[in-house]
Amino acid sequence: MYNEKTVYVIGHGKTSSDNAITEQFKIFFIGFVIDTTNDEVVDLSCSSTIPTTQQFISSLFVGKRFDQYYRDIETNITRRYFGTSQKAIIIAYKDALKKYQEVKSKHYE
Repeated sequence: MYNEKTVYVIGHGKTSSDNAITEQFKIFFIGFVIDTTNDEVVDLSCSSTIPTTQQFISSLFVGKRFDQYYRDIETNITRRYFGTSQKAIIIAYKDALKKYQEVKSKHYE
């Protein structure tokens, strides 16, 4: 399904105590599949409790570049996503980006 030039990184962030994600998973995760040839997000999954949430979060990232922090991605999240996991999504994005940059610098440069 994924070619040899893709990697998988996970970012996580805390959700509020009254969040269903916290009840089920304890923490919010986003797993990103990234093409290392162009730093593009090709797929993702997250620890959501509703399928529409995962699909919506996916639409915020798939097709976007993952080579550096992009303020417009965070702005798009705060402008469009109004679930209680909003901050956790941003934190998970930043955490996964940091991991991807480490992987890329060690194995792909």
